[in-house]
Amino acid sequence: MSNGRSINAETDADPLTTSFIKDFLALIKIGIVNSNLVTTFTGLWLAFQFSNRHFLDEINLMLYTLIGAALIIAGSGAMNNFIDRDIDPFMTRTKSRPTVTGRFKPIAVLSISITFLVVGEILLFMASVSAGVWGLAGIISYVVLYSMWSKRKHVSNTIVGSISGAIPPVIGWAAVEPSLGWGALALFLIMFVWQPPHFYALAMKRTEEYRAAGIPMLPVIKGFAYTKRSMLLWILVLFPLPFLLMQLGTWFLVLATVLNFGWLALSLKGFKAKDDLKWANGMFIYSLNYMTIMFVSMIIFSIFS
Repeated sequence: MSNGRSINAETDADPLTTSFIKDFLALIKIGIVNSNLVTTFTGLWLAFQFSNRHFLDEINLMLYTLIGAALIIAGSGAMNNFIDRDIDPFMTRTKSRPTVTGRFKPIAVLSISITFLVVGEILLFMASVSAGVWGLAGIISYVVLYSMWSKRKHVSNTIVGSISGAIPPVIGWAAVEPSLGWGALALFLIMFVWQPPHFYALAMKRTEEYRAAGIPMLPVIKGFAYTKRSMLLWILVLFPLPFLLMQLGTWFLVLATVLNFGWLALSLKGFKAKDDLKWANGMFIYSLNYMTIMFVSMIIFSIFS
C-alpha cells in the first residue's frame, strides 16, 4: 500500500545532506554544547536575578554570551575530535565520528574549530572582559590540560577535565557580574564535583574500550571497587554545596538535598551490586537527571525567591 512517497524513500530524503548535518553535529559534539548551554544560561540568569537586573533590558548581552559560549564549546569539541582521531577508532561510541570515517578531513576540522573559537571569544569579550577571560580558561583547560595532556597520561584525567566542564556557568555569571561572587563559586563547585562520579560511571560501562584505546581511566587502572569508593566520596562532597545558594530559598535546598540522598543511596547499592555494568548505567542515567533537575530548579526557584 502506498503512503504517497516514492519507492526510493532514501533518495528522496537526500541521505548525503542528512548525513552531512549529522556528521557536523557529531563533530562539534552538539549534545555537550546543549548541556553546557543550560549551565551557562543558569549562571547568566542567576546573576541577573541576584543583581536585580532584568534580562529583557539586556538582550544583546544574553545573545553575545550564549552564542559565544556555544561557539567556544563547539570549537573545543571539534578540536578534541581532531586531537583524538588516532584513538577514536578503538571505541564503539567514537569510531563513527566524522574524523574517523573521513567525512571531515583534518584540515577542515582544524579550520572549523579555530573559526568557532575565535568568533566565540570575540562575542564573549563583547559581553564582558571577564566572560572572555573565563572563556579562554575553559578552552585552555579542555583542549590543552585535558585533551592534549592528561587524558592519555594520567588517571586523574577526569578531574582535570572537570575544570573545563565547570566553567560555562561562570562564563554566564561573569557576563553580567564580572566580579563574580559566592553564587558563581557555588555553580562552579557543583559542576566540578558532579563530573567525576558522572564520568566514572560512563568509564565503567566503557572500561574495555578505554583499555583498548590506552586511556588511563580510573576503572581501567584502579578497578571497579576503587572507582565505586571514589564515586561515593565525590557524591558526599556535593551535600554542602547547594547551601552556598541559600538565596534560592528553603525549597531549593530541600530538593537539592533529596537529590543528593538519592544519588548517595544508589551509590551505596553499588557495593552489593551483582551486575556492575547495569549499576553503572543506572548511576550514569541518575547523574544526567540530577544535573538537569538541579539547574532547571535553580532558575525556577530564583523567580520566586
